[in-house]
Amino acid sequence: MDIAVIPFDTADADGEAAAERAYEIEAASRAAEQPDMPPLSRQRFFGALRHPWPGDEERHALAYLDGVPVGHLAVTLPQVENRENAQVVLMVHPDHRRRGVGRALYEYAVRFLRERGRKRMIGETATMDPAAGRSAPGDAFAAAMGAHPALADVRRRLDLTTLDEPELDRLLTAGQAHAQGYSIVRWHGRTPDEYAADVAYLDSRLIEDAPIGDLTWEAAKPDVDRLRAMEAALAARGLHWYNCGARHDATGRLVAWTALGLNGDCDWHAFQQITLVEPRHRGHRLGIIVKIENLRYARTHEPALRVIDTYNAAVNEYMISINEALGFRAVAGLNSWQATI
Repeated sequence: MDIAVIPFDTADADGEAAAERAYEIEAASRAAEQPDMPPLSRQRFFGALRHPWPGDEERHALAYLDGVPVGHLAVTLPQVENRENAQVVLMVHPDHRRRGVGRALYEYAVRFLRERGRKRMIGETATMDPAAGRSAPGDAFAAAMGAHPALADVRRRLDLTTLDEPELDRLLTAGQAHAQGYSIVRWHGRTPDEYAADVAYLDSRLIEDAPIGDLTWEAAKPDVDRLRAMEAALAARGLHWYNCGARHDATGRLVAWTALGLNGDCDWHAFQQITLVEPRHRGHRLGIIVKIENLRYARTHEPALRVIDTYNAAVNEYMISINEALGFRAVAGLNSWQATI
């Protein structure tokens, strides 16, 4: 068997054809590993190729087995914070695994990153059955490459067809009794200018507030320009967010924020995204209030929506308790791995 790893650039004609092959490989891999999830969105995939997240650069390569493209490597190089780190997505088509393709891509990534002075590589592996205690194929591969498990997440799913509306009413009423002096604000898409600085600040707190296990990762600094660039990148991917926040009436500041994200080409599925409360305003049940308010806001505008997924670190007991009170139930696992290179 002959294996060759060849980089590609979507800016040229040959790169466009390679990107199409990369999409096919990723779509097949994700369908095999997460069959309960929506098919990989073409707009999201190709939008991401052309519009990386702000502050990041991306490089891509295909692995060819006897001349046939069967593996895809995406390497993200942070350019602001985390300049010693790199994130990798390594996919091998399910029909061509266990032939050395993954190892060839991994070794290519290590050489590439060492040349650029990066010291750590971070990637993720998914499994459908977190309770069974079985290792996923991706976990076995990561361990064989010398990576170390750094953070375990669990994906929980909310089935809106069985949503307990009276229980949501009860939780919301109980929460509001503790939240005097706060007002609810909602928006779809671009953050209103009056809240942009507060949203940028809350977004920057995610790494500080959410468990990250043994991952070596530096929090981003609050930056309205980066927030606007992030919103543009989301739009390029066909993603749109429903947002809800709690405004502190005395100061006018937005002190809690949550978001639900939908793909424009999949109306039945959403991801529960970030939920954060500014530390000085905790203890008022703002987190559960904005989650319920935002869920109902999104459903008003998305009548076909029936499934919401969210990820939480397995040790994040507080956020897990909120999500399970809303009806989320564990369905899958996600492991983050870190390798020193």
